[in-house]
Amino acid sequence: MPELPELNLVVHGKVRLALLSLLAGVDEAEFTWLRAKTGSTDGNLGAQLLKLEESGYVSVDKRFVSRKPQTIYRITHTGRQALVEYVQALKQLLGSAIEA
Repeated sequence: MPELPELNLVVHGKVRLALLSLLAGVDEAEFTWLRAKTGSTDGNLGAQLLKLEESGYVSVDKRFVSRKPQTIYRITHTGRQALVEYVQALKQLLGSAIEA
């Protein structure tokens, strides 16, 4: 039996995986859009995005638009690579179960 792949625990979290997947499909995303898409609370979303930022998987740009704060997130090259590697490891782990 082949060795089981290691899953990246930073990516593996449900909300973090959703965030990386969403960000992989857009150039950038505002905090409020990510909150609406994930259904997360502000606090939980902020904590998950901070973990991704600390891991170098997302970049953040805070600015003001019409005197209102706006926080924009982008997936980094490192984050995109981590997501690709996670998906590959998951495919390897699931093997023939997903080839049906």
